[in-house]
Amino acid sequence: MPDLPAIPGIPVLDVHPVVDRGRRPAKAVPGETFQITATVFGEGHGVVGANVVLLGPGGRIGPWTPMRELSPGSDRWAAEVTPDAEGRWTYTVEAWADPMTEWRRAAEIKVPAGLDAGLMLEEGALLHERAASGVPDGPARQTLLAAADALQDERRSPTARLAAALTPGADAVLARYPLRERITRSDAFPLRVERGRALFGSWYEFFPRSEGAVVREGERPVSGTFRTAARRLPAIADMGFDVVYLPPIHPIGTTFRKGPNNSLSAGPEDVGVPWAIGSPEGGHDAVHPDLGTLDDFDAFVREAERLGMEVALDFALQCSPDHPWVDKRPEWFSHRADGSIAYAENPPKKYQDIYPLAFDRDMPGLVAETIRLLRFWMDHGVRVFRVDNPHTKPVAFWDQVIAEVNAADPDVLFLAEAFTRPPIMRALAQAGFHQSYTYFTWRNTKDELTEYLEELTTETAHCLRPNFFVNTPDILPGYLQQGGPPAFAVRAVLAATLAPSWGMYAGFELCENTPVAPGSEEYLDSEKYQLRPRDWAMAEREGRTLAPLITKLNAVRRAHRSLRQLRNLHFHRADNDEVIVYSKRAGRDTVLMVVNLDPHHVQEATVTLDMPQLGLGPDESVPVRDELTGETYHWGRSNYVRLDPGRAPAHVLVLRPSSPLIGGSPT
Repeated sequence: MPDLPAIPGIPVLDVHPVVDRGRRPAKAVPGETFQITATVFGEGHGVVGANVVLLGPGGRIGPWTPMRELSPGSDRWAAEVTPDAEGRWTYTVEAWADPMTEWRRAAEIKVPAGLDAGLMLEEGALLHERAASGVPDGPARQTLLAAADALQDERRSPTARLAAALTPGADAVLARYPLRERITRSDAFPLRVERGRALFGSWYEFFPRSEGAVVREGERPVSGTFRTAARRLPAIADMGFDVVYLPPIHPIGTTFRKGPNNSLSAGPEDVGVPWAIGSPEGGHDAVHPDLGTLDDFDAFVREAERLGMEVALDFALQCSPDHPWVDKRPEWFSHRADGSIAYAENPPKKYQDIYPLAFDRDMPGLVAETIRLLRFWMDHGVRVFRVDNPHTKPVAFWDQVIAEVNAADPDVLFLAEAFTRPPIMRALAQAGFHQSYTYFTWRNTKDELTEYLEELTTETAHCLRPNFFVNTPDILPGYLQQGGPPAFAVRAVLAATLAPSWGMYAGFELCENTPVAPGSEEYLDSEKYQLRPRDWAMAEREGRTLAPLITKLNAVRRAHRSLRQLRNLHFHRADNDEVIVYSKRAGRDTVLMVVNLDPHHVQEATVTLDMPQLGLGPDESVPVRDELTGETYHWGRSNYVRLDPGRAPAHVLVLRPSSPLIGGSPT
């Protein structure tokens, strides 16, 4: 039996967060505050203390942060830490005997009672002198030496000598420079601090081929191009989006091409599915000729950057039967007994126009080619990739790819489109994915949302960062199909305020909600299979767009740093299951959301606030401004609300508003 590691005199156990037993880093962004906890205890009645030590890039020592016991006798200690720069960090929990606090507790009982008063005061003087020796020369050290002198001043009564030592000034010095004995330390756990976009952003997905497309009955459809798609970018930027996400822009195969509504018989005019990548015109490092040239793509990226947005590109490791790899690298595919290549399936769905790759055949070759492709698009200005179905590839593959890319380019981000089992989603996050799609799309009731968000903001927040997409080209949720425009408004408010990253697919703002068949989550006349030009100007003239609401939501997100955080979510009570209440707080910035989850009916409720979570006293009343309507109220612990889904299905309330949002700058 191997020797077991020794347990230190003051154990430090169950440190959290720790990813894969410390083999993988926890995640944060600069300025993000998160909690580190550990179990710490000493023997008997001995008093212990604990702190966190951050070590930043290049060995720079970060702030020394004292921990506090979460509840008396729990032995569970916590501290909030805030890394201030990108790079590789570590954090260590230190535990130590605290003789000064132990002495103070005893002295405050014994000296007033006259029990060993002289001895207690002499021991206290010696402790203060020892503590002073660890304080830099200056006023702080003199404060502790003065306390030692007071404890030894026999001209005063014992209680006066004790009172002269236990001063707020001495308290402050000892809080900063505690007298620590028998120090033990946890392992140094890794922390990767990534750029802010890894945590916060508003994403907008659209198909370039549909923007500027011309579709007339009886005529050959004309695809939009990068140049025509760029004309849509100012409107997207005006809505406040940070990231423009494009589905695959590569040549599309013709073999087994899908027709409208996923039909198996495509006509000569059908444009095919962008995820069926590859044709004689090229593969993953080419652009579809109908969209233009690489120079046109570069111009699109530059225009997005000029408007303050990044371009995210879909990265789908799969091929059409016409992809150059099929002939040049046949070993990268699985072959059936009859020699044919197996197409993709997700029963009952079949994707005859797509060949998956066989990663067990040549993992090194596929890793090298994947990195080459990523760097190709990085050279064309792409620093964000939305990865299609990463869970259908080995986690070890992504571990290698992302590690090598980020070693040279740590600003490149990867979003996992992984609607799969939770352990696999977490494994992909541990392998390096910076964000992940989630089950938010299917969480509709108050209980479902509360349970899921508590998981995302506590259990997995140190590793898996959620991106709340309200819809995708593949997913038209039943809630949107049945709830009309109010349902779209509700889901936008929830996504934009519950998670620091959220996204939407074009057409959401027009409340497109017709499924291809009852019970299906596929859109009728899905843009995956055909061109879908939209008349944005007419929709705006006729008031058939949620763009004004979306613009307000993104403005609120930028103006309030509490909404740019993940781990600061707190739920409050409402006596109606159709009304959900939650808040986010960062320092003095506090935003409170009250949302009617019923898109069909007016709902009323009494909201009872957890006042300490809002930084308020139990009987305090404060002004709150609704950022969606501009109205101001006074709220206290108990408040009545009435929410009409046809008018305003939610309140987004800023506590103690100091200035109007419009024209303000982010806090």
